[in-house]
Amino acid sequence: MRERSLGDLRVSAVGLGAMPLSIEGRPDEARALATVHAALDAGVTLLDTADSYHLPGGEPGHNERLVARALATYGGATDRVLVATKGGRGRPAGEDWTVDGDPRHLKAAAEASLKRLGVEAIGLYQLHKPDPAVPFEESVGALRDLLDEGKIRLAGVSNTDADQIRRAHAILGDRLVSVQNRYSPAVGDSEPELRLCAELGLAFLPWSPLGGISRSSLDGPSRLEGGRRFAAFHEIARERGVSPQQICLAWHLTRSPTVIPIPGASRPETARDSAGAADLTLSREESARLERTVERGRALQA
Repeated sequence: MRERSLGDLRVSAVGLGAMPLSIEGRPDEARALATVHAALDAGVTLLDTADSYHLPGGEPGHNERLVARALATYGGATDRVLVATKGGRGRPAGEDWTVDGDPRHLKAAAEASLKRLGVEAIGLYQLHKPDPAVPFEESVGALRDLLDEGKIRLAGVSNTDADQIRRAHAILGDRLVSVQNRYSPAVGDSEPELRLCAELGLAFLPWSPLGGISRSSLDGPSRLEGGRRFAAFHEIARERGVSPQQICLAWHLTRSPTVIPIPGASRPETARDSAGAADLTLSREESARLERTVERGRALQA
């Protein structure tokens, strides 16, 4: 599989978002483990998780423990696999997702994630979402402290705007390596952040990258969508004999050399299909067709 840079590391050009394996509609553990193993078999070396990926009111860290079990039971080498996790959000029973960017909470959350993952240091630890009740610099300062203490190797931020990325970069310097924002054919709000990541040399990790082609795990069971708004993805997929999702992920890779999409999966065949996008090269004509359909699709949604 082709690789891309994430800090001083090289990881697969397409990662795996493990969230669907732990939230509503999640598969049984055997299928969940098989899904992660299928991604690893296909060459995926970036696994994305978070302490808040669990059922509402469930025990924090379900997904982290699942990822740790998947790596421990995998039959091949895992020394080059980077596990990226996040802290700063919660899922209490009967409530929406919560945000807690207090430095004390983030440090305690990182300690708990460290234990669940069973590692000496977390490969990539990310602030899940800025907390409007906490000064952003204080939350990022917790990441700096965790780096200084050797409890995390690399740091990232998620759901941030361009100004926040610059402020985080001013605090962390080259130890800030990634930004994880929602971005897809249907959702282009993070175009400025994508461009800034290219300028600063930061990996841009789109979450819910198949929006407009498939529904996000946050929206319920995955299914094809988009219709005429994003028709070119389906047309090119038929011409190539591949899935529209694979064409979508290949399109992401054309957006910038810093983009590393992290599509979710809850079945081994889906994980394998997504991984295949890393080695699918779009022609100039195909890329132009996709750009036109994205522009039209987003305009219709505006």
